[in-house]
Amino acid sequence: MNLSIIIPLLNEEESLQELHNWIISVMKANNYSYEIIFIDDGSTDNSWPIIEQLSNENPNVKGIRFLKNFGKSQALHAGFDRAKGDVIITMDADLQDNPNEIPELYEMITIQNFDLVSGWKKKRYDSVFAKNIPSKLFNWAARKTSGVQLNDFNCGLKAYKNVVVKNIEVSGEMHRYIPVLAKNAGFSKIGEKIVQHQARKYGQTKFGMDRFINGFLDLITIWFLSRFGKRPMHLFGALGSLMFIIGFFSAGFIGFIKLYKLYHDLPYDLVTNNPWFYISLTTMIIGTQLFLAGFLGEIILRTKNNEERYKISNEVNFK
Repeated sequence: MNLSIIIPLLNEEESLQELHNWIISVMKANNYSYEIIFIDDGSTDNSWPIIEQLSNENPNVKGIRFLKNFGKSQALHAGFDRAKGDVIITMDADLQDNPNEIPELYEMITIQNFDLVSGWKKKRYDSVFAKNIPSKLFNWAARKTSGVQLNDFNCGLKAYKNVVVKNIEVSGEMHRYIPVLAKNAGFSKIGEKIVQHQARKYGQTKFGMDRFINGFLDLITIWFLSRFGKRPMHLFGALGSLMFIIGFFSAGFIGFIKLYKLYHDLPYDLVTNNPWFYISLTTMIIGTQLFLAGFLGEIILRTKNNEERYKISNEVNFK
């Protein structure tokens, strides 16, 4: 199978039929073998009945329905898990991603041998102050922090080799950083393509300004995980050991000073009256706790099991 097209959605009943027809026209024009996987992330409108209808009319259309809204990352994870195509395309369901971009994305993966190609909505039809400027700041910070030189991390239109999506773990709100996850997994050939951005035709955006705040927090998380996620002892153990050593020698110095004064019959104060004693003691305690945190982190990594990430209430056309 050439293509798996994964489309996460939430309350997009008005656009689904039109998006489906648009994708089908592109598939037929290029003679692709394909599957379209709609992931209904807890919609409360008629999105799921429409997906069922489309799957009855077209056996290449498949659907997954979550019991409630678990988030875009979980929806993509479910789609990646079931995708069978050689090339995986992800796109949003609101018609702002143009299906006509799919053939070029497919060629960049199959002919130019990119592991991943991310869309870049260079010309946007969003509000300048509400989305464009915050998006530019966010993307700048993401480039500097991750080392992945993309102009648009938030673009939902991306193409992947099948092996890429089978070897990355998308969790939490990390869908923005799939290129970073891919890089950390060893897939270094990451490209970018300028894609056409469509003005929203139906409904309203499901994302507000809070997504940029969450995005920056997620960026810090993925930076930490990429460096210390598989070796927490390297961070916590090192910091803990350093703090304990500093505290230990500071306490030892305080004790040495008192013994020196006692030996030479000099006036002295009780060690407990010296505020630096408590600072040293606190430093040793915190150092011990950090060391134990790293040790426990190592144990957890070696014993963890896959946790339940989402609940599926229904599926269509999966065999």
